[in-house]
Amino acid sequence: MPNKPIFPTPQDVEAAFYEAIERADLEAMMAVWAEDEEIVCIHPGGSRLIGYAAIREAWRRIFDGGARLRVRLSRPTTVQGPLAALNTVMEHIAVRNDESVRAPVVASNVYVRGALGWRMVLHHASPAPPDTDAEPPRKTLH
Repeated sequence: MPNKPIFPTPQDVEAAFYEAIERADLEAMMAVWAEDEEIVCIHPGGSRLIGYAAIREAWRRIFDGGARLRVRLSRPTTVQGPLAALNTVMEHIAVRNDESVRAPVVASNVYVRGALGWRMVLHHASPAPPDTDAEPPRKTLH
C-alpha cells in the first residue's frame, strides 16, 4: 500500500473517516483503519465484521452500490487517554440529491495511538430512535 497518512489526533482520523464515506473513497477509508486482524466494524443492522480484509470488502460493497452519502454529525462525546480514544456521535445520513434524511444512527468510534499516529479499531453504528436527537429531559431533584 502507498504511504499511509499520519493522523496526529483521533479527531483527524474521525474527520478522514467521514470524508471517505462522503467521497465513497475506499483507499481513503482503509487508510484510517489499523492494519490489524482484531479491528471490528458493525454497520446498522449488520453482522460484526472482524479483520482488515472483511472490513475492506464491506466498505467496497457499500461504495460500489453507487449511492453518494452525506453525513451530518451531532451530539459528539469524547473520552481520551494517551493511547486510546472513544468518540460517540449521532450520524444523520442522507443520499445526495435526495433531501430526505434517514433515521439517525448512533455510532461509537474507537481509536488507538501507535508508532504511526492514530488509527480506527472499531466503528459500531446502530439505528437510533427517531427522537434521540431531541434535548434530553432535565432531571429535577426534590
